[in-house]
Amino acid sequence: MGEYYASPEGDSALAAAAAALTLPTQSPAATDKPGYGSCDRRYGKQVFDNLHGSILLDPLALQFVDTEEFQRLRDLKQLGLTYLVYPGAVHTRFEHSLGVYSLAGKAMNNLKTYQGEELGIDRIDVQTVKLAGLLHDIGHGPFSHLFEHEFLPRVIPGSTWSHELMSVQLLDSIVDKHAIDIEHDYLKMVKSAKDKHFLYDIVANGRNGIDVDKFDYIDRDCRACGLGSNFQYWRLMEGMRVMGDEICYPAKDYLSIHKLFSTRADLHRTVYTHRKVKAVELMLVDALVEANDYLGISLHASDPEDFWKLDDTIIKSIETAPNNELKKAKEIIQRIRRRELYKFCNEYSVPKDKLEHFKNVTAQDIVCSQKSSEVLLKEDDVVVSNVKIDLTRGKDNPLESIKFFKDFGCDEKFPITDDRVSHLLPAYNEDRIVRVYAKKPELVEAVSKAFENLQVRMYGEKTQVHDTPKKKRIRSN
Repeated sequence: MGEYYASPEGDSALAAAAAALTLPTQSPAATDKPGYGSCDRRYGKQVFDNLHGSILLDPLALQFVDTEEFQRLRDLKQLGLTYLVYPGAVHTRFEHSLGVYSLAGKAMNNLKTYQGEELGIDRIDVQTVKLAGLLHDIGHGPFSHLFEHEFLPRVIPGSTWSHELMSVQLLDSIVDKHAIDIEHDYLKMVKSAKDKHFLYDIVANGRNGIDVDKFDYIDRDCRACGLGSNFQYWRLMEGMRVMGDEICYPAKDYLSIHKLFSTRADLHRTVYTHRKVKAVELMLVDALVEANDYLGISLHASDPEDFWKLDDTIIKSIETAPNNELKKAKEIIQRIRRRELYKFCNEYSVPKDKLEHFKNVTAQDIVCSQKSSEVLLKEDDVVVSNVKIDLTRGKDNPLESIKFFKDFGCDEKFPITDDRVSHLLPAYNEDRIVRVYAKKPELVEAVSKAFENLQVRMYGEKTQVHDTPKKKRIRSN
């Protein structure tokens, strides 16, 4: 076989020819930065989510995701301490935020496809709603809602702090600190869409409670806790239509919408307010209150620069405090780890005819209902959990706050009243549950009897399903 030989001159000629035929390339770094609303995939990043599949983070969203304030969400469990009862519930606010970002984009693309010209939806609007979805939860404190609704009211009576307000403050702080390339007017739109109010409703709908935030966390929480969910959010996303600056839905889908609210209520009853989940939360709140003066936990809530440093690892801060500090808080944390929880005694649902004038039951109410007993209860021996579960509208039917349309050829919108819906749906839309716990095992019997006396005094009868089992009382002694 012969060998091919090329002279050095030939090599130079071939190289020159190849160079002439090569198209000039330009690295992304050398080009102009993408503008607001850009979907240039050279600057984006693909993230795979186990619920929604592949999610493309656009260039601006990626700037926010890569900040330490947003990365902190990896250390905030979506359901707080629920994983101690449902081991699979270890998902975080980080993945939930990416999921809401994805669904917000899909909802906007649907509206843009079918009503884009009519509503004047452009890429700016799409970017704005997606960012609102991505950043809606950055203001959550440690252990999610426990920090806002249980801890802060204990240490700051009358507290009006909310994670929504902190999210807005933290957003401003992130933009300034990290020099995020976003114009001031666009930033205002992310916080609140005033000109096109329906845009804001896509992520957080205060008018009727249907939004992509619920779509994501209901599906995600059901999967994580091993619960079935036959609610199909995609059906509502595909059928939504804006009429008079308000998102409306086909009338035929009213049962699907009711299923959204009923699934959420089921999650509250079986997961979020599970009696052992609440026992753990009540104990942790006691520990945080004990540690507050030493760690200054509540002080961080007033300053976004300090607040973002708070996350679920605060438990470690309590446990690693000097030996002579936070003794009581450490003991509570150790009890939680050993599963020595506050002892659940019993519960009852407030009678339907008493719901309207119901007032929260307190530990003092339980103690004052004690009759003759070998043990004299003190308020610090008892913990009461007042649970409210509804379909987002209190005692009212949520369907009455939603506007429907007959079909896509009709321009009339209307609500669906109680007398027009399926008779299989519940007649009451609200439930109040009162649970009582004893902090020490030996107090279970005394607390249980006092709790029964309270019910008889308030309602003329015991409204709990059954008495506290004797074996539970005996085992506790």
